[in-house]
Amino acid sequence: MIKMAIYGKGGIGKSTVSCNVSSALSAMGLTVMQIGCDPKADSTSLLHGGERIPTVLDMIREKGKKLSLEDVVYKSSGGVLCVEAGGPIPGLGCAGRGIINALENLEKLGAYDIYKPDVIIYDVLGDVVCGGFSMPMRKGYADKVFVVASGEKMARYAAANICMAVENFRSRGYSSLGGIILNRRNVENEDEAVSELAKDFDTEIVGKIDRSIEISNADDAGEALVVTSPESLPAKQFKAVAERMLEICGGINNA
Repeated sequence: MIKMAIYGKGGIGKSTVSCNVSSALSAMGLTVMQIGCDPKADSTSLLHGGERIPTVLDMIREKGKKLSLEDVVYKSSGGVLCVEAGGPIPGLGCAGRGIINALENLEKLGAYDIYKPDVIIYDVLGDVVCGGFSMPMRKGYADKVFVVASGEKMARYAAANICMAVENFRSRGYSSLGGIILNRRNVENEDEAVSELAKDFDTEIVGKIDRSIEISNADDAGEALVVTSPESLPAKQFKAVAERMLEICGGINNA
C-alpha cells in the first residue's frame, strides 16, 4: 500500500491537484482512498459534483460509538474512496486535534483492512505544520510528502516551511520528501524560483500544471478535469504528475 500526503498553503490548489491525481490513479485500475485533512472539509468536493460529504468528526458527534465506516467513506463516481476528517465546532476545539481524532477512528474502524486501498492520499492544509496537521507526516501514515507550490512569494515561503518540517520528521524515521508540484500562477521567473526551492531541499519538481481556464471551469462545476476532459492538456499534466508520484513511491508493484 502506497501512502502519500499532499501539502500546500491555503488557496494554492492542493485539493484540485489531489482530486485529479486520485482520479488519474483510479483510472489506472488502482483502489484509491483520499482523506481530506482540512477543517473546511472540501478536499473531495470535486469528486462529488461540488457537494461536501459528511465528516468523520461530525458523524462522531452524531453517532458516537455507533459510528460505522459506511457513515464516513463515500465512493465517487470515478471510484475514489473519499473521507473528510472535518473540524471542531468553531471556537470550541483544536482543528489539529480533530484531524488526529479522525485518523485514529478510521484505524479503529479498520478502514484500511476492509477497503484495502492500493494508494492513500492525505490532502493536508499546510499553512500550519504542527500538531494534527503534521499527523500524516508521522510514522504509519504517509511515506512520502509532496508539496504544491507556485512562484508566488508566500506559496514558496509556505512550501519551504513544509519541506523543513518533513526534514525534521525524516530524522525520526517518519515521512520523506517526495518532491514539489508546480501549480503555475504565471508570475515572473516562476519556474526558476520553484526550481531553486527544490534545489534547496535536494528534491525534484515532480510535474508542472499550467494555469488554465479549463481547470478553473472544472473547479467551478465541481468536477475533476481528469474525469470530465481526460484528453485535455491539463488533464494529461495531472496524469503525468500522478504517474511520477507513483514511481517515486515505488510504483504499482509496491501498491
